Amino acid sequence: MPRRQGRRLDTGSFVDNSGTMETSEAIAAFSAVAQHTRLDVFRLLVRHEPGGLASGDIARALDVPRNTMSSHLAILQQAGLVEGIRKGRSVIYRARLAAVREIVRFLLQDCCNGQPALCAPILEDLAANPAVKSRCCC
Repeated sequence: MPRRQGRRLDTGSFVDNSGTMETSEAIAAFSAVAQHTRLDVFRLLVRHEPGGLASGDIARALDVPRNTMSSHLAILQQAGLVEGIRKGRSVIYRARLAAVREIVRFLLQDCCNGQPALCAPILEDLAANPAVKSRCCC
């Protein structure tokens, strides 16, 4: 019997039709990760890109009851930070790295009053940081 492809659940929308993030989406994203467990979940999923993790594995790794983890994942998914893909009886969750890029873009879009050269040190620090470089998947 041939294997079925994974079925994408809800990916959430993080940008408007113009391709830019709206303030309300940014607030939803920041609110979602403003809770300790959800921040830990999101960081764990970023570390496990591109393969993602099953919800049960996430719950075990963070020592959180499965029903509680389901609630946390739903909030992250609703904020557009993670996506769930059904594979058989499991749901594999992945961080939406495009959402991370949009958050950074949102934060820096008005950087330095229209003088992007003034923001260059921030980007250079990120690019030069060995901890970021060695673990970065995007």
